[in-house]
Amino acid sequence: MKVYEQGAVTIYQSALWKTTSTIYEGEQFILLVDPTWLPQEVEEIRSHVERIRRERPLYLLFTHGDFDHIIGYGAFPDAQVIGSEKMQHHPKKDYKLGLIADFDREYYINRSYPITFPTIDHVISRNGQQLMIEETSLTFYLAPGHTPDGLFTVIEPAGVWITGDYLSDFELPYLFDSAKAYLKTLDQAEEIVDRHSINLLIPGHGAWTTNPNDMRERTQQGRAYLTRLIEAVRMDDALMMEQIGQEMDYPSSFTRECHQENIAIIKKELAFL
Repeated sequence: MKVYEQGAVTIYQSALWKTTSTIYEGEQFILLVDPTWLPQEVEEIRSHVERIRRERPLYLLFTHGDFDHIIGYGAFPDAQVIGSEKMQHHPKKDYKLGLIADFDREYYINRSYPITFPTIDHVISRNGQQLMIEETSLTFYLAPGHTPDGLFTVIEPAGVWITGDYLSDFELPYLFDSAKAYLKTLDQAEEIVDRHSINLLIPGHGAWTTNPNDMRERTQQGRAYLTRLIEAVRMDDALMMEQIGQEMDYPSSFTRECHQENIAIIKKELAFL
């Protein structure tokens, strides 16, 4: 469903996990970020792109390789793909594709396009790497912690910041990689707010924001959750760990599993935190 349309930016949000897909319309190109989820949702996004494209080249940006973010890849076969080097060399590509297949089978879903892992044309390997498209600059920052292959993207001069699975308005940190790396990514997020003139932050799940104070508050909320959880693990305080886990919105078996995974990763890294 389309939830935002202003200037060059259009945001679609799936009914599932409030997952966002963003379209940025440049003078000479179209940029599409993480097209997802359900077939009719992907088709709505594809139709919008085709309606505005007017033979301009299409760039397809993936914030990371989680299955809910790559599920619409096959619907845009002529796009030039942007992603991180670690996504290019993702060690579990078949596993991610298996999650998509399991999802579609479980809910009797048929898709009109093939399910494959993205082939990346523009590989991002370092912080500050840029891709210039006419007068538009895309500046990239590696963002590990949630997953090893995460990527921040700042679109200038528009001041649009695509954050992937960080800085949601409701989703606390999910560690599928590293607590230490996640905290460093939050440090980098604060630096991005200071370094760039950010007018619009778009997370991978949840609501966008145009308020710089809100951007900083989201960073602080993620840091507060991790800092308190690290301390609870350090003290082996089971009650505190449980109470912190109850702070997650939309409590479910999934959020409980994510919280337990966070605890397990912190235990492995405790000596380095």
